[in-house]
Amino acid sequence: MAGVLPLPEVTLAVIVGTLAAIVYSLRILVLLERRIARMDMNIQKMTEKIAAEEIKIEKQVAKLMTKKKKK
Repeated sequence: MAGVLPLPEVTLAVIVGTLAAIVYSLRILVLLERRIARMDMNIQKMTEKIAAEEIKIEKQVAKLMTKKKKK
């Protein structure tokens, strides 16, 4: 019979294939983790901008309230 692999070679092929699949999966996980980290940084930047804008608005409202009290 030509083309039939002995059992040790089949076992080795299965092990190598499994290891290749694990390495590929880890690569995908690392890429996804990097993408999520970038998204997290962008969300953090937006939150900081919103907080700064909120502080500005609160100061403006406080000024308006003190002007109304003086009248």
